[in-house]
Amino acid sequence: MEILYLLIPLSVVLVFMIAVVFWWSLKSGQFEDLEGPAYRILMDDDTPRQVEKNLSTALPDQPK
Repeated sequence: MEILYLLIPLSVVLVFMIAVVFWWSLKSGQFEDLEGPAYRILMDDDTPRQVEKNLSTALPDQPK
């Protein structure tokens, strides 16, 4: 029973700390753009520019 004198204040402090971290994340814009990072991964261009330049000069021109 004496452990409750420790656990209840400890749990209240823990809940308060979680609420402060959540409030900070809301105010700092952590939840503003939820879809942008997912699309950024899909639209990433992995080919370096030098390789693109070499490929475009190495390929023959296609007839028109």
